[in-house]
Amino acid sequence: MLLQVLGTAAGGGLPQWNCACPGCTGARAHPHRRRRHASLALRAGDGRWYLVNATPDIGDQIEDTPALRPGPGPRQTPVAGILLTDAELDHTLGIARLREADGFDVLATRPVRHALLDRLRLGTTLAPYTSVRWNEFGTGPRPLAPDSGIEVQALPVSAKRPRYAADLPPDAPGQDAWVSALLLRSTTTGRRLLYAPALARWSDTFQRAAETADCVIVDGTFWDDDEPVRTGISHRTATGMGHLPITGPNGTAHRLGRLPGRGLYTHLNNTNPLGDPDAPQHRLLRDQGLEVAADRMVIEL
Repeated sequence: MLLQVLGTAAGGGLPQWNCACPGCTGARAHPHRRRRHASLALRAGDGRWYLVNATPDIGDQIEDTPALRPGPGPRQTPVAGILLTDAELDHTLGIARLREADGFDVLATRPVRHALLDRLRLGTTLAPYTSVRWNEFGTGPRPLAPDSGIEVQALPVSAKRPRYAADLPPDAPGQDAWVSALLLRSTTTGRRLLYAPALARWSDTFQRAAETADCVIVDGTFWDDDEPVRTGISHRTATGMGHLPITGPNGTAHRLGRLPGRGLYTHLNNTNPLGDPDAPQHRLLRDQGLEVAADRMVIEL
């Protein structure tokens, strides 16, 4: 199973266009600190790739990844579809950027699919341009695509819905599956990757999946719970915003560091000190055997 990390930043990227915080200012001064919105590319057989989330950076992410570039035909693309972890704009706006394609698949949970079709009206918007096949995750693992050699399963990790869908009835079907982690398994080798760029709770189900995974990539939006309040970007804490912090009583580092597989963080907010590769926080993670995922990183399982 081959994966390419396309981006590792939280909403707005690093730097964020309207932000002059130290993290964004530092990324403008030092281009090697720049990070695009969090996303993965997953190879699903010869000449076919699926993207995990479709970010506003999708065009540049594809251009920066030779395996995703078009060819040999003039309009032939290896991008076969999108897997979604949630319905947030930062993870779905890129779907509209694929309107020039002949067609592609989108796989999401029921509430995410409902929000994109009925609230953002992406189905109606894209229908005159391309054929989008909207599919739903079931309750268990399913083949990613015929002959892909990969199974995928969505594990609900949060009931947090995007603001544009905040007024949907609280008893809507599948309300606990607004945000999911994706468990990917190679049917050839049995090796597993668990990807959770947004994580509001570390449930027993998530723990069991993490214990079986050879690689776990999780939410690293905030270093500590008070970071959003302390930096002035929000009146809510990290957990109040639906993101478990890396450190502190509710932190994930002590859990991630005890897992048997490789552990990495992604989805870094522009206020997170980990955005600076020379920050001492990187050493603290390395001492626990943990890493921060980097844009363009390749992971082979």
